[in-house]
Amino acid sequence: MPRPSTIAIDGPAASGKSTIGKLLAARLGHLYLDTGAMYRAVTWAALERGIDIEGEEAVTELARSLRIEIAAPMVDDDRQYSVSVDGHDVTWELRSPEVDKHVSTVSAYAGVRQALTEQQRRIAAHGRVIMVGRDIGTVVLPGADLKIYLDASPHVRARRRYLELLARGERADYEKILFDMERRDRIDSSRDVAPLRAAHDAVIVNTDNLSVAQVLESVEQLVGDDPEETAMIAEPEEA
Repeated sequence: MPRPSTIAIDGPAASGKSTIGKLLAARLGHLYLDTGAMYRAVTWAALERGIDIEGEEAVTELARSLRIEIAAPMVDDDRQYSVSVDGHDVTWELRSPEVDKHVSTVSAYAGVRQALTEQQRRIAAHGRVIMVGRDIGTVVLPGADLKIYLDASPHVRARRRYLELLARGERADYEKILFDMERRDRIDSSRDVAPLRAAHDAVIVNTDNLSVAQVLESVEQLVGDDPEETAMIAEPEEA
């Protein structure tokens, strides 16, 4: 049984999508693309240029005009990838609290999603790609060979983001991070365009009580050559 060429990994913020997607891509020799970084890039650019986040038309035009590139890390600072906007490295700026606060609003705009979805599909057309996001299995690549949905409770995800910020030497407020994360979950799951949800044929993995190594091991079984091995994967119990 051939290994899947196109793999979609979806889930809410800080569920482990980026970490697992990057590690799995390295194991398989696939291209890794975190689509969330593209929405963050549009959000960052809008804030940087003083464009009103609530102005859907202006933000959509911006999304259509930006040159967003995602590549292998160009700097050794623990980043998972490098993101540039019109040639400017903005990798860490995309993780700022301001971008966190506004990215769900930007992501809900139909025009923005259309512009970025077209780019994502062109990339995936070449095959051998692991694409990570919130609507990959449901909208961007509904015909993906394998669909995975990683999930975790808001409290666990907020703590992960809190520790991530502290590790980079930044100030962090756990309660504020949790509040913003729950708010973002509500926006992402209730928006009219491409809401956050697991595809009907996705394998759901709850990562609350699993280490990165354990999640990776579970996901690797899904792409194994043994079909019986693939069929044995089950969803871990929730905490």
